[in-house]
Amino acid sequence: MKISKLPEPETEENPGERIEIELLLEALYRVHGLEFRNYAYPFVRRRILHRISAERLSTISGLQEKIFHDSGVVARLVADLSINVTEMFRNPDFFQAVRTKIIPKIRDYPEIRIWHAGCSSGEEVFSMAILLYEAGIYHKTRLYATDICEQALQKARQGIIPLERMKIYTKNYHKAGGICAFSEYYTVRNKTVFFSSELKNNVIFAQHNLATDHSFNKFHIIICRNVIIYFNKVLQERVYHLFHNSLSVPGFLGLGEKEGLQYSGIACYYHEVAKEQKIYVKLAGPGTHNL
Repeated sequence: MKISKLPEPETEENPGERIEIELLLEALYRVHGLEFRNYAYPFVRRRILHRISAERLSTISGLQEKIFHDSGVVARLVADLSINVTEMFRNPDFFQAVRTKIIPKIRDYPEIRIWHAGCSSGEEVFSMAILLYEAGIYHKTRLYATDICEQALQKARQGIIPLERMKIYTKNYHKAGGICAFSEYYTVRNKTVFFSSELKNNVIFAQHNLATDHSFNKFHIIICRNVIIYFNKVLQERVYHLFHNSLSVPGFLGLGEKEGLQYSGIACYYHEVAKEQKIYVKLAGPGTHNL
């Protein structure tokens, strides 16, 4: 089957592409309640063009038609628009900083609540669970792992990973200060890694859309790494305020290496705990709650 050429990059000769994309995103929101209208345009465009090719379509409007009539296409497009790049102990120095700069501050709390926002398939959540276990405080911690993509959450709930990834994950673990043999935390069957059920006991996986949903608890730590860079300025500000209203005082916020609070409207209420690792502590501000 011959496939028509995909849309060219937006130019003066092709001014309607952005309109088509905006209409498609509007359809996603109005028909399915899925909010991607404030995601960064270059990111959204790349993912939509990929989905057009994968579905063997020729136009953005053709994909929009599928949005109204084909739930399978909707699910696949949502998976494309979700940020699912992750790995265990990604950027090991971040987890090392959590070990040395955050854990000592919260170790004596009677209970600890942590929110992993945009958890994807769960690798960072299990990384945190291992870190907390080795610190001796996992038993009193509840981890809330959320993502917009139900497909990613299904993978996360299973706690399974291809064996081929474990070489780099083991290396990351030791760079992050791991104190055990990493293989103690999983079993292998048919080239698939199954994490210990103990690491899942205190984790709650749930669907949550940072673009539309509200705060659902008060947390001592919020981790949201390499997600906000895909949002436009309006949505970034919304998410920063959402996290601000969800943190205790003091409460710790961990962001991705290309993200930061310096240009947000709440920056004055935070202090940098680890500058290079983008870890902040909330000190004060509107909507604060001492826990």
